[in-house]
Amino acid sequence: MASLLCNARIQLTDTLEQMQQGTLMRKVKSKSWKKQRYFKLQDDCMTIWYQSKRTGKIESASEEAQCWVQGLRQLIEVATSMDQREKIDQWIRDWFQKADKNKDGRMNFKEVRHLLKMMNVDMNEDHALRLFQAADKSESGTLEGEEFVLFYKALTQREEVLSLFQDFSEDGKKLTLLELVDFLRQEQLEDEGTEELAMELIDKYEPSESARARHVLSADGFLMYLCSPEGSIFNPRHQALWQDMSQPLCHYFVSSSHNTYLIEDQIRGQSSIEGYIRALKRGCRCLEVDCWDGPNGEPMVYHGHTFTSKIPFREVVSTLEKYAFKTSDYPVILSLENHCSMEQQEVLAQQLKSILGEQLLTTTTDGRVPAQLPSPEELKHKILLKGKKIGRLEDTLDGPGDEAPDVSDDDNGAEAEEERRRAKKDKESLAQALSDCVIYCKSVSFRGFQDARSHSRPSEISSLAESKARKLIRDAGNEFVRHNAWQLTRIYPSGMRTDSSNYNPQEMWNAGCQIVALNFQTAGTEMDLCDGLFSQNGRCGYVLKPAFMRDEETLFNPNDPSSWEGPGPITLTIQVISGQQLPKVANSKDGAIIDPLVRVEIHGVPADQAHQETKYIENNGFNPRWDETLQFQLHVPELALVRFVVEDYDKTSRNDFVGQFTLAFPNIKPGYRHIHLLSKDGTSIPPSSLFVHIRITEPPSPEQD
Repeated sequence: MASLLCNARIQLTDTLEQMQQGTLMRKVKSKSWKKQRYFKLQDDCMTIWYQSKRTGKIESASEEAQCWVQGLRQLIEVATSMDQREKIDQWIRDWFQKADKNKDGRMNFKEVRHLLKMMNVDMNEDHALRLFQAADKSESGTLEGEEFVLFYKALTQREEVLSLFQDFSEDGKKLTLLELVDFLRQEQLEDEGTEELAMELIDKYEPSESARARHVLSADGFLMYLCSPEGSIFNPRHQALWQDMSQPLCHYFVSSSHNTYLIEDQIRGQSSIEGYIRALKRGCRCLEVDCWDGPNGEPMVYHGHTFTSKIPFREVVSTLEKYAFKTSDYPVILSLENHCSMEQQEVLAQQLKSILGEQLLTTTTDGRVPAQLPSPEELKHKILLKGKKIGRLEDTLDGPGDEAPDVSDDDNGAEAEEERRRAKKDKESLAQALSDCVIYCKSVSFRGFQDARSHSRPSEISSLAESKARKLIRDAGNEFVRHNAWQLTRIYPSGMRTDSSNYNPQEMWNAGCQIVALNFQTAGTEMDLCDGLFSQNGRCGYVLKPAFMRDEETLFNPNDPSSWEGPGPITLTIQVISGQQLPKVANSKDGAIIDPLVRVEIHGVPADQAHQETKYIENNGFNPRWDETLQFQLHVPELALVRFVVEDYDKTSRNDFVGQFTLAFPNIKPGYRHIHLLSKDGTSIPPSSLFVHIRITEPPSPEQD
């Protein structure tokens, strides 16, 4: 039976059969957190079921562990290579298995009613019975095999897509190549290589071999195209690496994590290398490590003066060496909060050098003092240490470069004395070996924009608490943007956020702040914005700032509309048409069906901040229809993020979260598009989606007025 139910693409090997027998394992988060889990691969070879408590002694041998590693790799490879048709077939199989309560390979009408509840459908029983009887070709009173496929197709019929298809199809049955080209040009605004694109889409998404041979697209193929990456709201060209990576480091927003070692709250939470692995896999490029003296001369990482657990610094560095460049080739900045004694600082330096080797940057890219920061391209596969440094960068190099700024020769009196005092203090509290590991990210105190202009260097960086940053944005927005055009700034959450909550990163990006550190372990709007911004450009963790934020003489101030250039606001018009197979709310009552509404939020400069929402649809999470139009004015579209949120309406309490998708405005594709929803923690929840129409209207140019 298992081999029959297994996905057709999967060869049922001994490894997978062993996984189907199940294994008792131990889940380990830290030395103190270890719990039993019983894992078992289901008959479909695509679902892994686990039980949190099961009696029995864990005797999982290394051979069994290796079996799961090999098996999971095989299944991941199959899942990632599945095309749209295979994914749909897999979903049909999944629903069949869920509905077939007695596991007899057939589905009676009682099981169909149960299936509809599971699928978030509140359907009239007579209508459900009609669909069931129409699919029951054998008149056996049950559905099996192809009969269930017919039932599923009838259930998932997309009237709004069929209507759109027929608008462009002369005979209502197919789109010819020219008709498809017309649709792509008129509605999708595809204006380059449209005929070649049309041919590609037919070859890729048309399920009928004879239709492909005649270069036509059926209604099924049309729907598959609209549900594909090419039919997504996210411009597929921008998912790959598409930006210039040769600009100075300070010209990019950098995906950044705060207290990366924590996977829970800031007071009693677990410290774990898992925090670093998760952040790096998510594309994070700036990690934080708090180091304190540990036993036996081994520095430890934890949140000081709290009850959080501890992990050896050596383990963090080993994890960094292994995972730093699996997701992105571009540099990782390790933000070091150093609370160690001189002796253990020497150990920090030794472990960084011995474990990271060539990955650790220990000199400038050309051996000279930089006039500006190097680019992500020049720093590929390098780990940069951010921390305090004794003296100036040229002290650790052979000599100053020709283009380096003056080394405070003109400083005199109180200023020169203050600089000498600081250097002396650093020398007394900082190990030289650790200081020498800091090259491009020397931590300095922020003493105002004028002081930074006079005495600071491009290779220095200031860290500001969120409240301090907000005050600077409010009082000196333009100066802050100019400062961030030549030097890095790091923002971190308030110490009062003991629950690991996050501040709004958008207001910091509006001022050009590059390293906006968030608690990656805390799901919510703030991390949705972070994931939304960094989901582009190959998820490399670096996003190029708009041109007006890279100019040291810019007039741009996020709070002052009079400083913005351009002919006027762009109009973003979004028609929210329908939803597909929306998930149930977590922990909802059995049989409960959602009342979904869609809210669209604009996150950007203060003048662009806005949100609008549709009405709610009662008792339909399966195929709700809204057909409502929302409209927004964007004055600085280059900085805008657009967040689509689906909620379950509740008139007596707060609406429940259902799903969301966030992306930067420049990545939006106009036309009829699907939005593939994500869960609260940012993972995909296929096949849940929204179907929308997007129109972007540019303001008239001065010549047209």
